Amino acid sequence: MENKTFPLSPAVAETTVLTSQIFLNHWQSHRGLTRRVIEAFPEDKLFTYSIGGMRPFAQLAIEMLTMAGPGVRGLALGKWDSYDDVQKKLQGATTKAALLKLWDESTDEINEYWPQITAERFQEIEKVFGQWEGPVYWAAMYFMDNEIHHRGQGYVYLRGLGIEPPPFWDRH
Repeated sequence: MENKTFPLSPAVAETTVLTSQIFLNHWQSHRGLTRRVIEAFPEDKLFTYSIGGMRPFAQLAIEMLTMAGPGVRGLALGKWDSYDDVQKKLQGATTKAALLKLWDESTDEINEYWPQITAERFQEIEKVFGQWEGPVYWAAMYFMDNEIHHRGQGYVYLRGLGIEPPPFWDRH
């Protein structure tokens, strides 16, 4: 089996900007904020309200959940369920309580599998969900970036509903 890692430049090889734990803590702080955004939605609007043809926030949260726990598990183990199969399993969440339960389970799954991703593994090339190929670190950053992007849509929805969203800077 060939080594599928990107070569590190000497500057990168000698400098650590973030540790794996710092990255995880940062992501989990974003996940806590996104959870509070889900909580802020009225039950009757979470699954139905949209602006400009965008998907309702519950569907966006399902997308985030599809990537988060199963994605970290895939990054750790190199074994992937299909994206569509994972998403279909999550579609059964039809209440806010069910969605929040899945969110908390996903957080636990991330915390379980993240420590299994070695420093060397972050540099390896992986075909995420059998679809998107790139370094493991890139995929992990994409999972977080995708969540931040969709949470921003949730902020727009909440404001459209006349609800003050949680402060974006408060990621405790």
